[in-house]
Amino acid sequence: MQLECYKIYDVAPEIVPGRSNRDWMDAFPDRQPYRCLPLSMANSTGWEILCPMDLKIIWNGGPGKDDLSFKTRGDPRAIPSFADSHFQRGIVTFHTGHLFRTPPGWGLMTMGAPNFFKDGIAPLTGLVETDWLPFPFTMNWQMTRPGEVVFKKGEPFCFIVPIEHGKLEEIEPERKLLSTNPQLEKDFHGWAESRGNFNKKLVSGDQEAVKAGWQRHYMRGEKQTGDKIDSHVTKRRLKPPKDV
Repeated sequence: MQLECYKIYDVAPEIVPGRSNRDWMDAFPDRQPYRCLPLSMANSTGWEILCPMDLKIIWNGGPGKDDLSFKTRGDPRAIPSFADSHFQRGIVTFHTGHLFRTPPGWGLMTMGAPNFFKDGIAPLTGLVETDWLPFPFTMNWQMTRPGEVVFKKGEPFCFIVPIEHGKLEEIEPERKLLSTNPQLEKDFHGWAESRGNFNKKLVSGDQEAVKAGWQRHYMRGEKQTGDKIDSHVTKRRLKPPKDV
């Protein structure tokens, strides 16, 4: 599987493997959100495209192209090649500077970095057929209210995840009662009993439970019985693009 990233010009925004850390997660006492492994795994499951400059976006709430303006600490002449108001109505269009190519049947989900929040603006998500597209896609964000938003140099403005979208239509979801899977039902009730007992101990001030703080079964990749899950992963190690 290859993801080919063709720079359209000599200079293009940097692309890096997704980073698991988030400022808002760091701000919690004891960095509690990192106990939620699905959060940090989602954060790092894809590649970030980074802002090449500090960019301030100002929207007065109007529908026109000129109602959205941009400022930067650097050379303002570089702004149009990176960001503009192509779709108007408070939508900010970012240019990735790349033309991507994936194998047949594979595309790119393009979105904002997972669990990366910007006050006053929201990312728009797209699915791009990069197995044939001969021109670059853009990453778009919608201003959610009039005001100012700042993207700092090095922040992700786009997040890409390869997906074999043609295979999705072959999936046949089935909904059934849990009782039809005796082993899974047994595991579920074992988990529910274990979690309930642990929470009761926390409320009662049990020293061991308070010291532990939280159960680590999912983080360790094990069932309440102690059985280990061989496929369990706690870190995503994606490769950075290499220049060829």
